[in-house]
Order: sequence, then structure tokens, then C-alpha cells
Amino acid sequence: MSSVDQACQQLSQRLQSVQFDDCRRLRLQAGDSATRMGRPLLYRDFLPAPPSTRPSRVLLIGGIHGDELTSVSIVFQWMRKLDREQPQPFHWRVIPNANPDGLFASPASRVNRAGVDLNRNFPSVDWQRTALAYWKTKTQSDPRRYPGKAPLSEPETRWLVEQIRQFQPDAIVSVHAPYGVLDYDGPPDPPKYFGYLRLSPLGTYPGSLGNYAGTDLGLPVITLELPHAGLMPTPVQSQQVWSDMIGWLQRNLPTRDPGAARTSR
Repeated sequence: MSSVDQACQQLSQRLQSVQFDDCRRLRLQAGDSATRMGRPLLYRDFLPAPPSTRPSRVLLIGGIHGDELTSVSIVFQWMRKLDREQPQPFHWRVIPNANPDGLFASPASRVNRAGVDLNRNFPSVDWQRTALAYWKTKTQSDPRRYPGKAPLSEPETRWLVEQIRQFQPDAIVSVHAPYGVLDYDGPPDPPKYFGYLRLSPLGTYPGSLGNYAGTDLGLPVITLELPHAGLMPTPVQSQQVWSDMIGWLQRNLPTRDPGAARTSR
């Protein structure tokens, strides 16, 4: 059994909303890195249809925190939509489960195998100066929010940063739970709502994806905080969030010039 099939098998055992055969049909690929437990980090590209010479690029990430099960389940739901429903205007790179070791722990864990909160391990410019001090003073050394001994200390975070560097997204969408709000970092003006999720900025933290990609790199970073970590939105709620998000992205993302050279951010 391939590493992707093994991952699909584990996902189907952990998540009621993900079936093994459906997972395999999505043709996920294993990235060129793995977790501390050797589990593959999976992704899938969905190209625009009809084909476009200048599609905007969107990076969609679920499961940075392993105990937020709905953040993985809804990304699989949206991948099935991208796989079967056309047209759609963007080039998507989808990473449905960024913290497999956390998701498959017993019980599922916010942090990865090394006990690091991946969403505090990104190399934001303030990490060296503030990350550990913030963790000790503001969170009272909460083990669920440990940022690691250094930025990018974790293979999952290093791989995510490399995906941003290689894919060069025009926007990033990261799904979390359970605050039930829409969070946003970076330019331009934020959306006011996606479906039943209303804008309520949560702020940035040393080493967070919003801080690193939104503040430091200047990318729009949309954080969807679902209301429950273990209870999925209704199909109507999920569709409303998706439709509003697609509409906002269409209005706000740049149209790429196919003749322009791509540059690193």
C-alpha cells in the first residue's frame, strides 16, 4: 500500500466525513517531506476550468492544529467540489491535513509530535525577539501553544513555508476551529463575512501564519474559524462560506500577466 493510500486509510478511520475510496479518488500527492513520525504531507493542485493563461493562485490549508477535525473534513468537502464542479477560476493548491501526527494522535492533539504549535512556528520577523517570551508571559507557558525552540524547527512548518515559496499564492486560506469567526491578515480591505462567519480579527501572534504571510509577506491570509472542532457545518452553511469566499477572491485577487516573470516574495 502506498503512503498516500495509508494516509487515506488513517483519515477514513479518524474522520467520519472522509471515505477511503473518495480520498483515493482525489489523487492526492505526497510532498517531498514528512512529519516526525514519517507520515506524508499531502497536497493536490486543482487547475482552473476552463483553462486560463493567467489564473490567480490560492493556497488552501486545513488541519494545522490536529485536534480541529472539522478543519480537515471541510477541506476534503471542498476538494470534492473542486474535483467535480466546473467552472472555477483559480489555480488551487490544497493541503488538507498539515499536521497528520497531531490528527492521528490518541487523542488528537493541537500540537505536532514534538509538542510544537505549528501556528506559532512560522518565521515571522518578530519570532526571535518575542515568541518564547510571549509564550511564557501571555499564555503562562501553555503547552498547547509552545512555539518551539526556534522558528521552522518542525518539518511540517518548513514544508509549508517551502510551499508558499514555490507556489507563490496570491492568497492563503487557512481553516481552524472553534471560534466561529472570520479572521484576516494582510492587504487589501478584509471581507466582512463569509456565510455565517463574521469578521472578528483575532490579532497576530509571534510565529503565526497570519503574522508571517499576512504581515511580513503582504499576502491576504483568510482564516476561517469554524464554530466546532468536532461538528461539521451544515451543507447550506458550508456552501454559503464557499460561495462568499469565491466571490471575494474574484473581486480582490490580481489577474496575472502571463508574460511577466514570476518573482519570489
